[in-house]
Amino acid sequence: MAERTAHIEIPGRYRYAVIPHIMVDDAAAAIDFYRRAFGAREDFRVDAPDGGILHAEITIGQSVLMLGDASVDEAEAGSFAAPASLGGGTSVTLHVFVPDVDSLAERAEAAGAEILQPPTDMFHGDRTVILKDPSGHMWVFLTHVEDVSEEELRRRLAAAG
Repeated sequence: MAERTAHIEIPGRYRYAVIPHIMVDDAAAAIDFYRRAFGAREDFRVDAPDGGILHAEITIGQSVLMLGDASVDEAEAGSFAAPASLGGGTSVTLHVFVPDVDSLAERAEAAGAEILQPPTDMFHGDRTVILKDPSGHMWVFLTHVEDVSEEELRRRLAAAG
């Protein structure tokens, strides 16, 4: 049997990442929001036979995100749930690096995102905004501003108390 390597078995867009797959109550509206708020590009969509979106893929910056309607029968059979059906909470936060977190935060808020932490220079060397999208998913967008050594990171954390 010929030896297989990861770069042949795994498509390039998935090679170096865990791909988040989120469920929402209205995937078409979520894709529209992500386009307006985050500059997302829709790459792929599979409509469910009875309406809704069974599976879609979008790209935000260089990050791929999979999503679909939680109400689609196929999704329900897999026990997928949107944050609203879980009481509005989520155990996952999506992190994406972008070139300009400030302009993204402005665009996202104008599109309907709730800003939970405005753009802030953080101890770890990234300017960061934390927001919640209309579907209830938590996002952290970051712009890298400086490299911070592990020693300096620990010093900053200790100083912060």
